[in-house]
Amino acid sequence: MAHPGFSTSANQSSYDVVIIGGAMIGSSIAWFLSDNPDFQGSILVVERNPSYENSSTTCTNSCIRQQFSTEVNIKISQFGAEFVKNFRSFMHDDPDVPDVLLQNYGYMYLADNQALADVLIENQKLQSDLGAGTRIMTPDEIAAEYPFYNLDGIVLGSHNTKDEGYFDGNTLFDWWKRKARQNGVEYLHGEVVAIGRDGGKVTDVTLASGEVISAGTVVNASGPRAAVTAAMAGVELPVEPRRRYTFIFDAQNPLDRDLPLTIDPSGVHMRTDGQYYLCGCPPDIDPAVDFDDFEFDHSIWEDKIWPAVANRIPQFEAIKVTNSWVGHYAYNTLDQNAIVGRHDEVENFVMANGFSGHGFQQSPAMGRGVSELITYGGYRSLDLSPLGFDRIRKNDPFIEKAVI
Repeated sequence: MAHPGFSTSANQSSYDVVIIGGAMIGSSIAWFLSDNPDFQGSILVVERNPSYENSSTTCTNSCIRQQFSTEVNIKISQFGAEFVKNFRSFMHDDPDVPDVLLQNYGYMYLADNQALADVLIENQKLQSDLGAGTRIMTPDEIAAEYPFYNLDGIVLGSHNTKDEGYFDGNTLFDWWKRKARQNGVEYLHGEVVAIGRDGGKVTDVTLASGEVISAGTVVNASGPRAAVTAAMAGVELPVEPRRRYTFIFDAQNPLDRDLPLTIDPSGVHMRTDGQYYLCGCPPDIDPAVDFDDFEFDHSIWEDKIWPAVANRIPQFEAIKVTNSWVGHYAYNTLDQNAIVGRHDEVENFVMANGFSGHGFQQSPAMGRGVSELITYGGYRSLDLSPLGFDRIRKNDPFIEKAVI
C-alpha cells in the first residue's frame, strides 16, 4: 500500500544523512536539520510503518513538564514549551501554520512521606533557580485551590502551572513532516535490515527490498526498536519496549475546574482530557515485551487504577471507561533518560533513543541538538552531553529523580 508523501524506493543511491525512524523524534531531526541554513546535505528518512499504528508517537499522552530533577532535562522541556508557544514563528511565520495549544493545568506531584517530600523540595529549588514556576504546597494550600482531592496522608504537593500540562504534539509532528519534505527531505516506506560498517564508521544501510543506500551519517531514531537498529551497526543499547496503559473515562460528577496531571503516590496519574479524564500507570510487573505485543491487561483498571483514582478524588467514585489503549515506552533500562549523540567508536552513528516516555516533550530540543551535532560537530544551543553514550559505556547512570 502506497502512503502519501512516502516513496517506495530511494531517489538516490547516496545521502548525507539517513534517519532510521520517521516518527516524532526522527521527523523533528529531519525538520531541524533541513531548516538549518548551514546544512546543505541530502536527507533520507526511512520509516517501516508510515501509518504509525501502535507507534509511541501515536500512543502518546502528549504532556510537557518542567518538574525534573536535573538541569538538562528542565532546560530541554523549557525549550519544548518555548517551541510550542511560538510554533508559527519557528515555522517562519507561515500563515498556514496553526497556533499550537499548550494547556497549562500543570503537574501535581503528591508526597505521602517525608522522603518523597524532601525530593520534591530539593527539585523545586533547582527548578525555581532555572525559572520554572514550581510551588511547594501544603495540604491546606492544595485543598484551597483543588478542594476535590482527598488529602489524607499527604505531606505536601509540588505544582507548576507555567508552561506545564498538555500540548498538541500531533500538530508539531504533522508540520515537521510537511516542512521537511518542502525542504527536500525524502521519506521512504521501508525497513532497514542491515547497516554496513568499515572500522569506526558506518557506510550504508540495506533495506528489506534489497536496496543498499550509502550514508554519510546514520541517525538511530527507531523508538522501541532502537537496540535492534544499533545492533546492526555493532552497537549495544539498553533500550527495550515496555507496555504502558492509558484509559479515558467519563465522570458522573465532573469536577468544576481542570484536574492537574496528578502523580498519585500509588503510581497512578490522572488529568483533565477535554470533557473527559485521562489516567494510566506502569504495570506492577514490567518486563520487556515483543515489538508487536500490545496485549491489553484489563485487570490494571480494576485492581490498581480505579481504586487509586476514587481514593484520591472521591467525586470519581462513579466513572466509566470510554476508551483505552496500550503503547510502548522505549525504555532505557540503565537510567530511563534519553541517549543522545555520537557513538564513541562509530563516529558517524548518531543516537536519539531511550526516551522512556519523555520523547514527545523532548522532541524539539532533540531535533535542534542533533541538527547542531551533525552540522557543526557539537551542540550550540543546549549542551546535551550529559545524555551522551559515555555513561552507557561506563554503566554510570545519569539519575533523574522525577521519572513517571
